[in-house]
Amino acid sequence: MFNNFKKGLILWYLDHKRQLPWSETRDPYSIWLREVILQQTRVEQGASYYQKFLKNYPTIIDLANASLDEVYKDWEGLGYYSRAKNLLATAQIVRDQYNGIFPKVYEEILTLKGIGEYTAAAIASFAYDQPYSVLDGNVFRVLSRFFGVEHPIDTTIGKKYFKKLAQDCLDINQPAKYNQAIIDFGAVICKPQQPLCNNCYFSSDCIAFNEDRILELPVKSKKIIKQNRYFNFLVLSNQGKILIQQRIEKDIWQHLFQFPLIESKNQLLTKEELPKEVINHVSCINESRVYYQLLTHRKIHAKFFEIEYIDFNTSKDCIFVELAELNKYGFPKIIKDYLSEK
Repeated sequence: MFNNFKKGLILWYLDHKRQLPWSETRDPYSIWLREVILQQTRVEQGASYYQKFLKNYPTIIDLANASLDEVYKDWEGLGYYSRAKNLLATAQIVRDQYNGIFPKVYEEILTLKGIGEYTAAAIASFAYDQPYSVLDGNVFRVLSRFFGVEHPIDTTIGKKYFKKLAQDCLDINQPAKYNQAIIDFGAVICKPQQPLCNNCYFSSDCIAFNEDRILELPVKSKKIIKQNRYFNFLVLSNQGKILIQQRIEKDIWQHLFQFPLIESKNQLLTKEELPKEVINHVSCINESRVYYQLLTHRKIHAKFFEIEYIDFNTSKDCIFVELAELNKYGFPKIIKDYLSEK
């Protein structure tokens, strides 16, 4: 069955492979960049960031020589900013310890900052054609449905089972082509919702299809519970300047910029509920609509209070910025959404 599966995948791929900005590259730097960008990101969105990073940082040395603020600014809108921080850290390691040449040995790749088993396997197979199977959401879905696997994909036993199954299915003579084939197949045909089973090359042999369990697989044991957080941003302006500050705490959006923040417990504030030390020093307060941003474990509710401030009494971590210069700073997506409407 393994041989028929891998042969069928590659035959399908040769006729249906997606044309993407990275489709033909074997450059390990470009492949690594792609894989990091596409973590938790749709291909349609990630493609433009991939092209932007290659334009701004054509080589890994160029990226290694950038500042964290520059990388954060170019990453703006992708979320999960720890990826950007690790991206810069790994670029610097490759520059300083590998003379700017991406390592070829899987075990060495795996030691780099922010690189797990999936990304290491992707680099090893796509750049160097080494026999390592990739295992991402698309692959979990295809394998679980075709073979009817009921092991939860988010458990230790399930991950171990799928890792072996993925490696058993791998075409070791053409691992790069096989890995791209199964990823593309999962993205185009075996989709999470509304899979194209009637156009599927494997429908006659697919256990999930034949047992009418397509939407039951893959199995997950845990349901993510999202924490609600309520952010009240103070957009303090005076004579054409806006007050911003950098988030330095170990929390979401670390090192990004924001407007001064009041976080409330159970709901957003109204302008009448703002602290007296704010209300007593302003000439005008406008209250925005509510904005939302969904993160993996959190739902952010935000409101922006536009305030004409008469007397700025600010903390040391705040800076005044001209309105025209706001685009030079990296902000979380929820603030970018607000600014885009101004």
